[in-house]
Amino acid sequence: MELKLQQGRPSTTEGRLDKEIRVYDLLDSLEITYERVDHEEANTMEACAEIDKVLAPAVICKNLFLCNAQKTKFYLLMIREDKKFKTKEISSQINSSRLSFAPSEYMEKYLDITPGSVSVLGLMNDKEKEVKLLVDEDILKEEYFGCHPCINTSSLRLKTADVFGAFLQAVEHDYTTVQLGMGE
Repeated sequence: MELKLQQGRPSTTEGRLDKEIRVYDLLDSLEITYERVDHEEANTMEACAEIDKVLAPAVICKNLFLCNAQKTKFYLLMIREDKKFKTKEISSQINSSRLSFAPSEYMEKYLDITPGSVSVLGLMNDKEKEVKLLVDEDILKEEYFGCHPCINTSSLRLKTADVFGAFLQAVEHDYTTVQLGMGE
């Protein structure tokens, strides 16, 4: 399958999940422009390598769904794909000890997303504001970034300013900027 960057939403909804179409509907209603590439299911950063080339110059993010030990606080952490996640580094910045990966049932409950499809765009489904967004400061320095439209068979290139402005405002979420080292 040749990967091809296309403008905007797919021409047909056939074979597409409702949650993906809702992403396009919201982006279009906010007049946020985006480019899309459809591809085979991409569950890992390695599987995304070819897709990333098509989305260039977008910075590619790892999106990690985390929680505290009591599973009472939930976080979506967006970090550059070339950085390593270190619990200690994040915990101290957000005053939440013992962060770990949240069970997938919470991901589905709050974001309507399954593992491998985690994306900032899932916050549109978090009506109760249960998930706090944490963003690696280096992502905010980039003009574009790439993410899934709540399903990992498509990827989008969006302007960073549009997502962290109009989109987050529309879904009534804010974010906390975090600093992460490059790792070893």
